[in-house]
Amino acid sequence: MQTAIPCLFMRGGTSRGPYFLESDLPADDALRDRVLLAAMGSPDARQIDGLGGADPLTSKVAIVGRSARPGVDLEFLFAQVLIDEARVDTTPNCGNMLAAVGPFALERGLAGAGDPETTLRILTRNTGMLCDVTLQTPGGRITYEGGARIDGVPGSSAPIKINFLETAGSVCGKLLPTGRVRDEFDGVPVTCIDNGMPVIVIRASDLGRTGYESRDALNADAELKARLESIRIQAGPAMNLGDVAKRVVPKMTLIAPPRAGGAICTRTFIPHDCHSAVGVLGAVTVATACVLEGSVAQGVAALPAGNAKVISVEHPTGEFSVELALDPADPQSVKRAALLRTARLIMRGEVMIPAAVWDGKSSMRLAA
Repeated sequence: MQTAIPCLFMRGGTSRGPYFLESDLPADDALRDRVLLAAMGSPDARQIDGLGGADPLTSKVAIVGRSARPGVDLEFLFAQVLIDEARVDTTPNCGNMLAAVGPFALERGLAGAGDPETTLRILTRNTGMLCDVTLQTPGGRITYEGGARIDGVPGSSAPIKINFLETAGSVCGKLLPTGRVRDEFDGVPVTCIDNGMPVIVIRASDLGRTGYESRDALNADAELKARLESIRIQAGPAMNLGDVAKRVVPKMTLIAPPRAGGAICTRTFIPHDCHSAVGVLGAVTVATACVLEGSVAQGVAALPAGNAKVISVEHPTGEFSVELALDPADPQSVKRAALLRTARLIMRGEVMIPAAVWDGKSSMRLAA
């Protein structure tokens, strides 16, 4: 016997995974996590018995429901399903999976569409972060076709504009959770920062690396990864995150001067494997570090002039542009962060899990 759970399989930005209605999953968090592990095929290095793609970018889940909060349309819970462990982490945000929450809501009738665009206000429950997401809906229907291109995804799609409203300190409580723009761990200067995603920014040269190494080369660099983990474990409590040994945050980002016309070159670990690109909120946070006087990015980043800056963050498979609006009265205060993503519905149907994990009835939520 197996239990069928409705879902849409969608790409959001450079990530993908199943999107569920909150009302279709168990209300109990522990049971819900066991359901998600079974759906994704974890723990298993290949995730051969589930929907997971054996990579952190393709072992993600979105849980979506209508919001009862005034002025908020949707609520989204992001779940990072670990591959080799029977564990689900709902600590971090994920701006890539967020990109497909609006399209999912329109596909499932959680919200109505305007013409030619629809803007939805979405609350990310993981951290309480709010954003306005603008979708292309000609004739009142979601479209995935368009001319927007993002590195890491082939072809072009309809643009999805994300305007983050409250990102500073969304996980750690403060933009600079240690209270300093620069810290030092194991003799290595770092900037610990959270503008939507807790990140430890480190100059690659301070670890004896160029910052231009390939993803595979960095993943095979055991000595580097051990040093990064030592810094991460020490920085966790200083960033108000406590013991991070079993958490996927903070992310670790190596930076180097740009070499493809951007503002900064990055290599990001999430947290132990090098990212093939860069996460949405990770890019926002690194871009923010670039504009802070005294951060480790100072003298490394090549910044445009003006209070409104488009910062191109280079990564292993291209670049990611972040638009930052600075407060003229306080050049180190970011008033707005905006960016462009794309998304696509890949498949609709039901994921099957063993009835021994969940019978589909116990611990159900009220219908959305």
